[in-house]
Amino acid sequence: MRYSQLFLPTLKETPAEAEVISHRLMLRAGFIRKLSAGVYTYLPYGLAALRRVEQIVREEMNRAGAQELLMPMVQPADLWKETGRYEKYGPELLRFTDRHERESCLGPTHEEVITDIVRRELHSYRDLPVNLYQIQTKFRDEIRPRFGLMRGREFVMKDAYSFDVSDEQAEVSYMKMHEAYKRIFTRCGLTFRAVQADSGAIGGNFSHEFMVLAKTGEDTIVVCTACEYAANMEKAEVRLAAGEDVAAMLEPEKVETPGRRKVESVCEFLGIEASQLIKTMVYLADGKPVAVLVRGDREVQEVKLKNLLGVADVELADDKQTFDATGVPTGYIGPVGLAIRLVADQEVAGMRNAVAGANEKNYHLRNVNPGRDFQVESYADLRQITTDDPCPLCGGRLELTEGIEVGHIFKLGTSYSEKMQAVFQDSDGSEKPFVMGCYGIGVSRVVAAAIEQNHDDNGIIFPLPLAPFQTIILNLDPRDEQIDTAARKLYAELVRQGVEVLLDDRDERPGAKFKDADLLGIPYRITVGKKYLQGGMVELRSRKTGVVEEMSLDQLLSVLPSMISDAIRI
Repeated sequence: MRYSQLFLPTLKETPAEAEVISHRLMLRAGFIRKLSAGVYTYLPYGLAALRRVEQIVREEMNRAGAQELLMPMVQPADLWKETGRYEKYGPELLRFTDRHERESCLGPTHEEVITDIVRRELHSYRDLPVNLYQIQTKFRDEIRPRFGLMRGREFVMKDAYSFDVSDEQAEVSYMKMHEAYKRIFTRCGLTFRAVQADSGAIGGNFSHEFMVLAKTGEDTIVVCTACEYAANMEKAEVRLAAGEDVAAMLEPEKVETPGRRKVESVCEFLGIEASQLIKTMVYLADGKPVAVLVRGDREVQEVKLKNLLGVADVELADDKQTFDATGVPTGYIGPVGLAIRLVADQEVAGMRNAVAGANEKNYHLRNVNPGRDFQVESYADLRQITTDDPCPLCGGRLELTEGIEVGHIFKLGTSYSEKMQAVFQDSDGSEKPFVMGCYGIGVSRVVAAAIEQNHDDNGIIFPLPLAPFQTIILNLDPRDEQIDTAARKLYAELVRQGVEVLLDDRDERPGAKFKDADLLGIPYRITVGKKYLQGGMVELRSRKTGVVEEMSLDQLLSVLPSMISDAIRI
């Protein structure tokens, strides 16, 4: 492709709307243009990068035995009502009615549709296993779309769905996808980790997120420095420390703590550490109050709490909601004598002679002991993990790092097939529900994540497998016949050898061409200019390393194609 013929509207200045690196660079490099909030047009250069990801995804999905289909984006509400998700999914599901007053939605995901297909077409254990996937546009009506393609409302996604006869076979399908995803993101040239994750609105009982490591990532993940353990904050398991000698229980003592509502203030006033205080927080679980106990120096992990309670939503009660539920002002609530539902982090069970609110304004209790002074409905891992905690697998040191979710795989079990009565006849003649898994990759997000991970002050540094072009040739003087002829010769011969080349044949200043080449992030830059006139030499520069080599045309043509093929070889 010749630059002079390519629709590539680059920008010198960063638009005010751009918030993160990938958004800025994708706008400046002519990848995308905004149509409305969270909805973008992919321009030719951006679409080419998208197609690179799609190609890698298709090759690895097919290699893993999955088969591609394409499902409608518009889905009937009746299917979603079968699973109960039409009401539960929330406002991100864009619902509408057609001219016949039939309710429909724009698909944010396709579990219901694919289950409907399979229950109609597959009836015997002999038909299984099967894994079906698509690459398609999705729509989720995000309340605050931001960061360009990182959190848009409309996006391109690969979603796959496996159907098996048993949990054991479903595990095989799951691990095939786990390995396929590792190959996909490795081939994309990304640094990533597979982390244990919460299943969220998709459902199921086990999942992994694939996170591209980047300083600008939205998600914080926990990784062990000594083993392969990795998890997101919602799923990271807290390993209890070995129990110490249990102190003798002292008698409760009511103490006045005037105006002391915050943990730090109470601890300072009473001369104790935050670890000696039981913090009581009121949450609304699907609108109903529940008190949650954690150590004073800990924070509640709300997804863990939601999963324990089996509810769709939890939120911290405000001061009025707290008072309405308990009759006690915020800051003085404690578990002793509290009349609402009570759950606690597992760490609280081992506390002795702790301090807690006295359920009376301006008062706290000393020497509060779980089991003797109060009972809870259940103890569970409910708190946020920290770097002071040991790895739950090996006991090693944990680190927190930032990541961008680009893929998520789930064990769904029979949650969808049972609700939708999707069954097959097993070898013994009995009817059984399909055991399912689902596997998503944010194709458009992969492109953005690659840029977040690979850039410098001058622009994008594309991993070679994702670059829209592998090489850019800068013709520094198209009006000079020798330079122009050499640039065209190089272009034609590289194309003949299968190299994807952009020839910058524009009548622009050399400085502008250099800047645009860096901005676009094409892995290799060939410069044809004065050095060719003086000695027949051209420059080959690696965008990633910045290393520049001088060589003749013949040398370049013998070296570059093999460098590229070696770098992208599977």
